[in-house]
Amino acid sequence: MKIVDLSRELYHRTPSYPGHPPVMHGVWKTHEESFAESGNVHGLASMFISMVDHAGTHIDAPRHFGKNGISIDEYPLEKCIVPGICIDLRHIAPRAEITPADLEAAVAKAGVPVPKGGTVLLCTGHHERTFPRKEYSSDNSGVNVAATEWLAQQGIVHFGIDSMRPGPEGKVNALVHKACLDLDITHIESLCNLEALLGRGQFTFIGLPMKWRGGTASPIRAVAVFDM
Repeated sequence: MKIVDLSRELYHRTPSYPGHPPVMHGVWKTHEESFAESGNVHGLASMFISMVDHAGTHIDAPRHFGKNGISIDEYPLEKCIVPGICIDLRHIAPRAEITPADLEAAVAKAGVPVPKGGTVLLCTGHHERTFPRKEYSSDNSGVNVAATEWLAQQGIVHFGIDSMRPGPEGKVNALVHKACLDLDITHIESLCNLEALLGRGQFTFIGLPMKWRGGTASPIRAVAVFDM
């Protein structure tokens, strides 16, 4: 079995979505402090973290798209362990829209069909090109509404992308989120290392969210598993 990690590292002030609060991560108690409090028996270190539920590699809950959508604690776990493929869209220009024709061509090039009830990971090369520079938060390519509809028509439960948003920055991105609600699918943002999946065929995608009551999203440890 081979596991490929597709998750961004979380650390203090890791790049966050524009307008979101920063990730705060620090020491709560050192080994030495805990050792003294234990009466010199044994010290146990601990840390704290404060972050928005859209921090790092994460899956959006339908609640993010609209008030009537389900929250992340209600999202079916069956949709978090699914067959997946990765397609190469690195030739698409920064900030450009990915169209249905682009997806069809990339799937044909991959030589494997879109798995029903599965996921499609879109390797745009954006993370590899820009992270952690400021361009990471703005210059991504992304699907338009028609491409989102095309993905849904293939029977997927979600799709993923190696940038902070599924669509190009601006109006198109907002409409892609709305389309996900209307189409009853979702998406995974801020993936990385998708290049390692290209040309390797189908895999099992695993990305389990935390059980945050009423959450609009959740960080996940996203992995692709081969020969499971």
